Amino acid sequence: MNSENLQTLRHSCSHVLAAAVLKLYPKTKLGIGPAIDEGFYYDFQFPKSVNEEELEKISASMMQIIKAKIPFEKEEITIVQAKKLFNDQPYKLELIDDLAKEENKKVSIYKTGVFVDLCAGPHVTDTGQIGAFKLLSLAGAYWRGSEKNTMLTRIYGTCFKNKKELDEYLWQLEEAKKRDHRKIGQMLDLFSFHPEAPGDIFWHPKGLFLVNKLSQYWRKEHAKNGYVEVRTPVILTRGIWDRSGHTSFFIDKIYKVQTPDAKDWNMAVKPMNCDGHILIYKNKSHSYKEFPLRMAELGIVHRFESSGEVLGILRPREFTQDDAHIFCTPGQVKDELKRIIDLCFNFYRTFNLNLDHLELSTRPEKSIGSSEIWERAEKIMKQVLEEKNVPFQINEGEGAFYGPKFDFHLRDSIGRTWQCSTIQLDFAQPENFDLTYVNEQGKKERPVMIHRVIYGSIERFLGILIEQYAGVFPLWLSPVQAVIIPITDKQNSYGEKILEELISGGIRAEQDKRNETTSAKIRDAELQKVPYMVIVGEKEVKAKNLSVRARGETCLPAGRKDLGQMTLEKFIAKIKSEIENKA
Repeated sequence: MNSENLQTLRHSCSHVLAAAVLKLYPKTKLGIGPAIDEGFYYDFQFPKSVNEEELEKISASMMQIIKAKIPFEKEEITIVQAKKLFNDQPYKLELIDDLAKEENKKVSIYKTGVFVDLCAGPHVTDTGQIGAFKLLSLAGAYWRGSEKNTMLTRIYGTCFKNKKELDEYLWQLEEAKKRDHRKIGQMLDLFSFHPEAPGDIFWHPKGLFLVNKLSQYWRKEHAKNGYVEVRTPVILTRGIWDRSGHTSFFIDKIYKVQTPDAKDWNMAVKPMNCDGHILIYKNKSHSYKEFPLRMAELGIVHRFESSGEVLGILRPREFTQDDAHIFCTPGQVKDELKRIIDLCFNFYRTFNLNLDHLELSTRPEKSIGSSEIWERAEKIMKQVLEEKNVPFQINEGEGAFYGPKFDFHLRDSIGRTWQCSTIQLDFAQPENFDLTYVNEQGKKERPVMIHRVIYGSIERFLGILIEQYAGVFPLWLSPVQAVIIPITDKQNSYGEKILEELISGGIRAEQDKRNETTSAKIRDAELQKVPYMVIVGEKEVKAKNLSVRARGETCLPAGRKDLGQMTLEKFIAKIKSEIENKA
């Protein structure tokens, strides 16, 4: 079933939900019930308090309506008729008034038996065509998303064409709960959140290690690909953001700064790095011989996300954007775009992430630059994808305000998709900032500017990895790669010698000298997702070797965990080989 048909199915199911609710709670006031990416919802003002236990009763009522195969019948009526029909539904009357302001003389309604809803459609032919569904949860939701309005009860659900697809989705939901990066991050002591800095991350030692490890890999790969790293200030004057257009197109996300000597805000905390890179570019004249100039920065940026948008480390208010801007000649654009695509895929292979789909987002309604520039940029980007043989979808009107973009959507180990890398082609800002270079004929010409991120942000990418791996990081990424577990205090001294050798060999190791049983120490190491446990008892001390155990059943063939006895030299060589191969 294609996306459009699935949306129709889910929207039809939302009508069945509303019909069932009115049947059970006749005095309920109806809000809206759209299909959404993962299912549908409907907003209600119930005459009494409703909890999740009642979802089962509502589901049973929905099943009766579905089994009855009641037709969805569309009808167009006048505004006056609509107001009369919905005279006891205040939220529907508000929507009708809005339609009347748009000079609509008629509105459409859908009848499903005795249930009638204000709706443009489309819907399936009858309720019997609705496949397998499940009501998922209750939540509070302000009418029309405004805190000034009444808090309604939102019921979320999902719907698929058959039970097999529904069961697969429900499995994915349960698996996602287990993999929730916030839960795993707390369990592994990676980070925390505090009301004193709402929406921001407090990195603990192991979490910061992971951030630094991702940064090190990023720097290594960018150096190999001809990028130079820069650093720009976190706060810049308001004028630069006015000139780039960010105060016009991005003002709701910008943290405004007022210096002590000013009467109004006169500076802004940067929401992105591009303006700083433009200023570096403008600091001196440039020749075509320098191009392509690949300027990269792991820049700390701030965006004021609403409390409803903030989501752990996936969407914090402060984050590290792995930004880069390439300044090049028009003739170099296609090759540079191809190089960036190759770099993206190289990163994805390293972390075992696969491309689900790529979107080419075109000119939005609010934008800068001429139609000619936009058409030229979009044409080039289409050609690049066709020449690279990369399938893509067109995402109409969702480009950056200064240029079209590629958005890479990755698929993780349980089939979910995440939007990560973005590549934006920008002819507008070089014009806006009067950027020039000297061409082969000695004349000034405009460079082309390419904006791009690979991770998207280090924080978001790490959140994706935590859920991708369920906290079981590959050896090269694991904050602790091995833990030494002496069976008794008598083996602590031997364990210290092993620890010293491991650390000297560049292996991140710890020794567990707690007064706990060996089984308890092994269990705790498993819970902390430590790749290897080195068990040392009297037998190992006498033989001057180690007993090595691997974490989890996925680490070894047929779930084998016990690697048995081996020398320290062999163990160090094994770990180094796995690290080298990014195992």
